[in-house]
Amino acid sequence: MSFHLARFFLQFGISSRTASINSSSGYYHLLFNPNKRKFTATAIPTAQKSSKEELLVVVGGGAAGVYGAIRAKTLAPNLDVLVVEKGNPLSKVKISGGGRCNVTNGHCSDIKILAEQYPRGHREFKGSFFDMHGPADTMSWFTDHGVALKIEEDGRVFPTSNSSSSVIDCLLSEAKHRGVSLQTRKVVSSASVEAGGKFLLKLEKRTVSFVENVKADYLLIASGSSQQGHSLAAQLGHSIVEPVPSLFTFKIADSGLAELSGVTFPKVEVKLKLENILRNTPHLTQVGPMLVTHWGLSGPVILRLSAWGARDLFSSGYKGTLIVDFVPDLHIEDMKSILNRHKHKYAKQKALNSWPLGFSLTKRFWKYIVDREGLIGDALWASISNNSIVSIAHLLKHCAFEITGKGQYKDEFVTAGGVPLSEERC
Repeated sequence: MSFHLARFFLQFGISSRTASINSSSGYYHLLFNPNKRKFTATAIPTAQKSSKEELLVVVGGGAAGVYGAIRAKTLAPNLDVLVVEKGNPLSKVKISGGGRCNVTNGHCSDIKILAEQYPRGHREFKGSFFDMHGPADTMSWFTDHGVALKIEEDGRVFPTSNSSSSVIDCLLSEAKHRGVSLQTRKVVSSASVEAGGKFLLKLEKRTVSFVENVKADYLLIASGSSQQGHSLAAQLGHSIVEPVPSLFTFKIADSGLAELSGVTFPKVEVKLKLENILRNTPHLTQVGPMLVTHWGLSGPVILRLSAWGARDLFSSGYKGTLIVDFVPDLHIEDMKSILNRHKHKYAKQKALNSWPLGFSLTKRFWKYIVDREGLIGDALWASISNNSIVSIAHLLKHCAFEITGKGQYKDEFVTAGGVPLSEERC
């Protein structure tokens, strides 16, 4: 979940005419050119501020929409702001981070390094995006609004309450305090631009026959991967890159692995091999924690890999080979030496019940390795051949799993696609 949206209103607000928005550095001039489909933002004198009340309609009551609405009201208190949400506001915030809500990253202060962590758009984010509102600003905002935060070892930032409700309550409370209007169970089904420059929006209720036409001065589409938002953007002249799933687990056809469901690995290195990708792609190798599930593999390292390889995996039909290094901090020759020393030291012990503690493996997983190597369960270390030791070391460093598909969800939580960044500039 990301709240780096201080200038979200400027970046994604679509206007067919000029307008004035207050900011800490003066007022900004917004212009949407229907022909070029480009956005511009330039400072204009304070004296040009419009005195009449104007309306911003925000499509989508998720983190981006609600925070963007708050930001707009903060910069322009006289602006009327209406958020239209088809379901329950901030519903994805509620389940993000395992119900704790991962707010931002607390270890990355370098903007260029931070931008590189985005699978798509990292070149654009190297500009002034995070200069105006980076992770530190996000943390300060929530702290200033009563949400105590903590930074975990891997850099993830969570509320100290370990509950996403803290974040949800804060956002909804601040939205109410700022005077943001919120309408739920409604959708913006169409959008067009009138000759006078205003947006004409059609609002419909999901459960009853109800149609309402609303004229707005500004429109912020913050509907994420929803087809609703893509449709509105297309109606306003944008092209749409077809979205594909971008954050998912891997299905693995391995009955022995399925028996390890629940086993975690604090640090592994995973490499994705796809038949249609012959080039060496650095981002298809990732390092991090991994979790075994009853259908395959999950955890931060798998999710990160799925994000970077989203389109390649889609074009491959979610079929490929995953190579896992379960002991990434040790060279294979060092592992062979450790295994040989263990063999001589524990020669009379069963190989199934004894393994080098330096490998940080669980007994269940070691049994999986022994079984996969084809060793007899009662075999003593003294009987383990040098070839078997070499094979075990290689298996731990280059363990191959066949990916047969992706984890299934009713709705994809994250997708890659939508309006191309080439059609936006600030």
